[in-house]
Amino acid sequence: MLTYTIRRLVLAIPTLLFISIVIFLLLQLAPGDPMAQVPLTVPPEVKQRMREALGLGQPIHVQYWKWLVQFFWVEPQVVIDHWFGTAFAEGKLRVLSWQTRSPVMDIVVQRMPQTLWVVGMSYIVGILIALPIGIYSAYRQYSIFDQAGTFISMIGFSIPPFFSGVVVIVIFSVNLGWFPSIYDTTHVVTDWDSFVVQLNQMIMPVMVLALQTTAQISRFMRASMLDNLNQDYVRTARAKGLKESVVVMVHVLRNSMIPIITVIALGVPSIFGGAIITETLFKVNGIGQLLLTALFANDLPMVMTLTFIFAVLIVLFNLIADVLYGLLDPRIRYD
Repeated sequence: MLTYTIRRLVLAIPTLLFISIVIFLLLQLAPGDPMAQVPLTVPPEVKQRMREALGLGQPIHVQYWKWLVQFFWVEPQVVIDHWFGTAFAEGKLRVLSWQTRSPVMDIVVQRMPQTLWVVGMSYIVGILIALPIGIYSAYRQYSIFDQAGTFISMIGFSIPPFFSGVVVIVIFSVNLGWFPSIYDTTHVVTDWDSFVVQLNQMIMPVMVLALQTTAQISRFMRASMLDNLNQDYVRTARAKGLKESVVVMVHVLRNSMIPIITVIALGVPSIFGGAIITETLFKVNGIGQLLLTALFANDLPMVMTLTFIFAVLIVLFNLIADVLYGLLDPRIRYD
């Protein structure tokens, strides 16, 4: 397993380099001009100097190489300086946002806690609800509980977040006044009362996002459980006199979790990518809203960095899912 993991990590390097090239070229071909937001009163010669300051006048391969060095060489040095108090990155040019002229990674670090509070919590809540529903729906196939779970899952699949988000705002914020409709990103949790306030403003966006997660994972869980409940090893375990709870929750569940690991692991990068629509609806100042703003402003360094981070997370969690396969199923070996 260790040899396989090291081999996959080595192979991930050329894969990520190829992905970065594709992302960079696609963004270069995209329409739009970062100078479009500049007022018309600005003289053309000033605009030209601004373009040169942003590096827009350089060849494409020079811009890509500069971003590559800044992202893979300078930014890790910034992290080391922050952790150990060194000065390796002092005076070196970092990846700068064309909008704010601030380091992109500093902005990402500022926005990440808000995204993890909302999107991360919704993912955890969705998984904790979906797994028991999927397990019990499969065990009690075609029961009232199974039919109700199927109906709710279809609703979760069918209703997009921009509709369900508006509905919960109208019901729980406008009509009932239970929860705030705008997420206060400046709120800091320092004691129990402030934690309760944080929970109140998280409930509606978490509810909207968890509905989709629950619908997806519960259906996968149900299908996987049904496939394993009809296997020969289940009949053998029951014939040996094992308790039904042991048969279902140990033998069947362990084998059923193998495909679910893929769904859960590949969904984790979406947490760090943010939920663009939901964050925009509830005014959550997170990564999704940051990416949307950068796209509108044609902020290529910001979009390039966020998209590449998302690609890195996908490759990483693919590897984690493969490793977990071997831990869950002894028959799977990579040596």
